[in-house]
Amino acid sequence: MTTPSDAHARIAALRDEINGHNHAYYVENSPTISDREFDMLLKELEQLEKEHPEEFDPLSPTQRVGSDLNRSFEQVAHVRPMLSLANTYSIEEVDDWERRVRDALAGERLDIVGELKFDGTSISLIYKGGRLVRAVTRGDGEKGDVVTDNIKTIPSIPLQLRGSGWPDEFEIRGEVLLPWKAFDRLNAERAFNEEPLFANPRNAAAGTLKTLDPKIVARRGLDARFYYLLSDNLPFDNHYQNMEAARSWGFKVSPAMKLMTSIDEIDEYIRHWDTARKELPVATDGLVFKVNSLRQQLNLGFTAKSPRWAIAYKFPAERALTPLRFVSFEVGRLGIITPVANLEPVLLSGTIVKRASLHNEDIIRNLDIHEGDWLWVEKGGEIIPKITGVDLSRRTEGAEPVRFVSHCPACGTPLVRVEGEAAWVCPNRYGCPPQQIGRIEHFVGRRMMNIDGIGEEMSRELFERGYIRNIADLYSLKANDIISIPGSGPRTAQRILDGVEASKNVGFDRVIYALSIPQVGETVSKHLARAVGDIDRLMSMSEAELTAINDIGPGIAASITDYFSHAINREIIERLREAGVTMTMKRDDSVERSTRLEGKSIVVSGVFSLHSRDEYKEMIENNGGKNVGSVSKKTSFILAGENMGPSKLEKAQKLGVPVVSEQEFLDMLKWAF
Repeated sequence: MTTPSDAHARIAALRDEINGHNHAYYVENSPTISDREFDMLLKELEQLEKEHPEEFDPLSPTQRVGSDLNRSFEQVAHVRPMLSLANTYSIEEVDDWERRVRDALAGERLDIVGELKFDGTSISLIYKGGRLVRAVTRGDGEKGDVVTDNIKTIPSIPLQLRGSGWPDEFEIRGEVLLPWKAFDRLNAERAFNEEPLFANPRNAAAGTLKTLDPKIVARRGLDARFYYLLSDNLPFDNHYQNMEAARSWGFKVSPAMKLMTSIDEIDEYIRHWDTARKELPVATDGLVFKVNSLRQQLNLGFTAKSPRWAIAYKFPAERALTPLRFVSFEVGRLGIITPVANLEPVLLSGTIVKRASLHNEDIIRNLDIHEGDWLWVEKGGEIIPKITGVDLSRRTEGAEPVRFVSHCPACGTPLVRVEGEAAWVCPNRYGCPPQQIGRIEHFVGRRMMNIDGIGEEMSRELFERGYIRNIADLYSLKANDIISIPGSGPRTAQRILDGVEASKNVGFDRVIYALSIPQVGETVSKHLARAVGDIDRLMSMSEAELTAINDIGPGIAASITDYFSHAINREIIERLREAGVTMTMKRDDSVERSTRLEGKSIVVSGVFSLHSRDEYKEMIENNGGKNVGSVSKKTSFILAGENMGPSKLEKAQKLGVPVVSEQEFLDMLKWAF
């Protein structure tokens, strides 16, 4: 045992540190340490408080569960508290739990249910008469936020139950998830728009579920898995059969759920899923083991924070230790400064990791990174490298802390802190080379003006040689300008010039997106184009007029008005107009905009020859249809190109979903080539 004075100091320090991590996790949705590291800190505090009862404090983080309550939502009390599970990190700890349970049951038959522990955000759903009536987040365990409207946008959650045999009123608990593919797509969009990235799918799911606009929630692609049923009139007296019943009612219940009777089976289950989990489409961070019998669960009871009849096993994260070479500070097209840890190359999850984003100043400070430190690197979901900690035992004596730059590393302009965020920005947006080059690179991108042949390297070369200074200069490019760049010949020059010419016909919504207006992404651009009609109207609108448009909040409106308040941007717009770039929403094509596909959900799959996938998706939207990513009974048809995914085809045949070719689809729309 430590001395009272040492214990007092360590307990105080741990409480402060844990409270800080709780705030970062629950309030800011931006964790600064791994779950395992947090659990170790909490366990240390619990042990010290146990050894020194004189240090008891009812406000200690050990006396509460974390809370994600949000004042923007209605809050209700849970009928039964949503408690946390006790965590273990080794097979031996799970085996010890099983023995304790067996001893407590005094020789009764013991069946254990093993389940995947999905890494999402907890949800409680209430059903009455087979219909969803309320959805509530975990909150602080005692009460949660009502998010029913957002939950209704998740296709995998039944609004009306299937089959029969459900209680007239019951509660089912589960996890709202963001699948890896949806997570990667969301972070790619946020990175492209220089918005803060979500640390992991769990935080993305939690942030999405607390979004005030259900339309945004619907677009994110959330999913759900369910793991526990509560009612006074359950159909069975055991957990396993109740969850199988829930599956028959339309709930997604993991097929990995397994009934086991011995420690050997449990150990094998752990070893299997420690590897097999990496192939799953959603994030998992462990396994859960539950006593199957509801009577035995009742007899075993609860501690103050967790049930005695269940325990969680956490998978060990794959991580590596490597020295920091240096921290670079990179400038994005919107001026945001991103610190990047440049590392000694290290093998992690099958790939060589050399760099990892440190995101912002707060993360550098919270991790307490010093020059030359040895850093722990993990891969979020086996994909994104992430710095999770520092090996203090390897720190060089006298090493200086890494300090965030005070001036732009590219142009030397003093940085400005974004109000309410952890981001620093270079305000010299029209004179800072990386921002200027970044806007050019963005403008020519496939989803914007789609100018073939101009990528990151070509944009930089054209800028540095003085041929272009802004996006309007692209329309004054000469063949000789391009040919003068090493590696570029007449054919390259002609391809670029043809692309510049073709870009004049790009739709008005894509032009808006291409302008690099802060906070105006692809979806917002579409809403703006359809609502305002032309660029002159957009440039003249007030913030109040803009916020009246669907999906345009005060922040976006302020960003738009600020953008057009600068003379240089208005000058660029005029030059683009003079060059022939589309500045008006085309409304005269009755075929292009129709209700011909209204109410239809369409999957686009394969490689196409007549139009691109994006063009087909745009046709679907313009004609009232809805693009969906996966085949289900609700799919109206599949628009299929060459090399269509075999799994999609097999599922379509099984469900009787029609498959149409490019030509059949175009004939359906009477599309004029």
